[in-house]
Amino acid sequence: EPEMPMTSLSQPSHDRFANTRWSIVMQQTSGVVGEGRSALGELAQRFWYPVYAYVRRCGHPPEISREITRGFVRHLTDKFDADWQHPPPGHFRRFLLGELNEFLAGDWRALAANADAGHPAPPADLENRNLRDNAGAASPEAAYQRSFALEVLARALQKLGAEARQAGHREMFDALKPYLAQDPVPGEYEAIAQRLRIRPMALVLALKRLRQRLRDLTGRELADTVASPDDLAAEQAALLAVLRGAPKLQ
Repeated sequence: EPEMPMTSLSQPSHDRFANTRWSIVMQQTSGVVGEGRSALGELAQRFWYPVYAYVRRCGHPPEISREITRGFVRHLTDKFDADWQHPPPGHFRRFLLGELNEFLAGDWRALAANADAGHPAPPADLENRNLRDNAGAASPEAAYQRSFALEVLARALQKLGAEARQAGHREMFDALKPYLAQDPVPGEYEAIAQRLRIRPMALVLALKRLRQRLRDLTGRELADTVASPDDLAAEQAALLAVLRGAPKLQ
């Protein structure tokens, strides 16, 4: 599973918050409902995984959980046009869980049935990820919070890998990826450096840069789920708390 060093995350510039996906949702008016709906749909589809993990921990089998997850995302984007006269409060993580609980408390079978074949389906790997990440989850909310944090990190790590490949550093990235969250044991730097035919100190500097870039990319991923610097700071603290094993997020 993707992890990262337990340090503070980087803050995007203040101007970045004017056009995050969540700020577009919150700023929607009757004149730009289509833009807000599109932004909400994009966010929801980025976070299939925590929705699925929550539903599975509620006791539904895998296929039913996929059906519920798909139906919920469809329902959420449809509801944007139908019911929302005022911007939703808070940040996306809390909003998504609240809406999911409301969905499950209602007639979700009928609502899920409306997610026809033309609507995007959840990724195929959700069950495998859930079995790997949430075997010890104490509650549906614990599974949701952990899966949300891991999805943010997975997206950031994917972008980091793409950047490394584009820059021609794929081999070095693959070698250093296991050490993004923990330092190599004595002798590992030297062994990797010998294999890559570079100096150990160059490897140390490369790992430092990769870790910093991962923090930058993670901050950017989180920024898209909030609408202000204060909310981003709170979400960064929440993500780090989950990765440290905090029992509950607020």
